[in-house]
Amino acid sequence: MCGRFILLTDLSVIVESFSISDIACDYRPDGNISPGQQVAAVIHGDDKNRLVGYRWGLIPSWAKDPSIGNRMFNARAETVAEKPSFARAFQKRRCLIPAEGFYEWQKTGKTKSPLRFSLKSGQPFGFAGLYETWISPGKGPVSTCTIITTEANELIRPIHDRMPVIVPKDRETFWIDPDSSRQKELLSILKPYPSDDMRMSDVDANVCRIKKVDRAG
Repeated sequence: MCGRFILLTDLSVIVESFSISDIACDYRPDGNISPGQQVAAVIHGDDKNRLVGYRWGLIPSWAKDPSIGNRMFNARAETVAEKPSFARAFQKRRCLIPAEGFYEWQKTGKTKSPLRFSLKSGQPFGFAGLYETWISPGKGPVSTCTIITTEANELIRPIHDRMPVIVPKDRETFWIDPDSSRQKELLSILKPYPSDDMRMSDVDANVCRIKKVDRAG
């Protein structure tokens, strides 16, 4: 799973790394991003990449209760193309969610210690994400997203059996293009990232304290 991640990268680096032409969100670097928060996402439309803001926790367009988003901050790669909650978004509403690392917790006895996973290059990367717009009665549209997870690679497996999908740089354009319709090719992207290109480091537990996030619709 992916329940907490890091994005402290300067906006100018994000713009260059993801070829952003239009910034349509309030970009706020954060070392402890949690479900329910607004996150930055890269989408493609009108022949350009845009940086937009989505609430992390996908609410399907057909949902009657927005609280469903509280538990839909991850989507499994193995079922994302068929599961009703994600299938429509997988077809046309794919995004990249910029990050520079994510946390998992190692259990030792009764104690859990956070570990940070990032790229050896130190560069930001994009999680494979999906987005939806839900119409809140009386409040208008609510844009939300989810991060796709897959089986863990060799580095992460001793800590957790799942990891977020990191989209390879050379597949980012294909992933966010809404005209990309070859399902087999899209699914081929949703693989564990090579462990040789990643590193693990210890983290002060205070950095990863759970946040109270307003999840009202």
